[in-house]
Amino acid sequence: MSDIVKGTALVTGASSGIGAIYADRLAARGYDLILVARNRDRLADLAKRLTDKYHRGVEVIAADLTGEGLAAVEKVLRNDASITLLVNNAGIGATGPLLASDVEKMDEMVTLNVRAPMRLTYAAVPGLVERGGGSIINIASIVGIAPEILNGVYGGSKAFVLALSLSLHKELAEKNIRVQAVLPGATATGFWDLAGVPVAHLPSEIVMDAQEMVDAALAGFDQGELVTLPSLPDVADWDAYEAARQKLMPSLSLTTPAARYRNVTA
Repeated sequence: MSDIVKGTALVTGASSGIGAIYADRLAARGYDLILVARNRDRLADLAKRLTDKYHRGVEVIAADLTGEGLAAVEKVLRNDASITLLVNNAGIGATGPLLASDVEKMDEMVTLNVRAPMRLTYAAVPGLVERGGGSIINIASIVGIAPEILNGVYGGSKAFVLALSLSLHKELAEKNIRVQAVLPGATATGFWDLAGVPVAHLPSEIVMDAQEMVDAALAGFDQGELVTLPSLPDVADWDAYEAARQKLMPSLSLTTPAARYRNVTA
């Protein structure tokens, strides 16, 4: 356990799963905590455990980030000068194809996975810049770069999280703001029950223990990674992917169409 207080980390989706593990690990690292989730009782139980274990300050906010609770958390991020880290973890998923999906559920997913982290980031960043620095950890998913694996709306929402992270990194690097996007694969949490496929139905060889996933993600954070893929064996594969993306950029917006699109007869 660290004896150095590193400020306050606000963690969304903190009552269980990945968010609760982040809360535990960050408290061990010396952060006080603001824990956000819908279930007040589970938040209170977690707060007591962490306070007893690490003797850190732990505040809880029971809030539904798809509704009025979002504004309350934004207000905290704007006004609490102790906050040095935002962990955008709250999210829901879906596994079914478009033709088997409820569009209202998809809309709710976009609200939580896209609108909430966007607004919380906009609330947090001005204060972090004013105070001279801080960090943002965004929990995305491998489906952000491989949307064919699961539901396309879910993949699109996580692609947004990745794109936001890449843009924030470029925009805020000189302002001493660290940004990390974490792209987990299948992780053993209650996420899968809510998404419609219990984790027990997945091939065991693709499912990572949630504690191992968070520890790997924090190791990537410590190593200064912008994008962390906890299960990717060779980081050179990601580096090659990113190099190819960067190579495209100079030619993505030019005055004339590419030759293959010119002089095409009907």
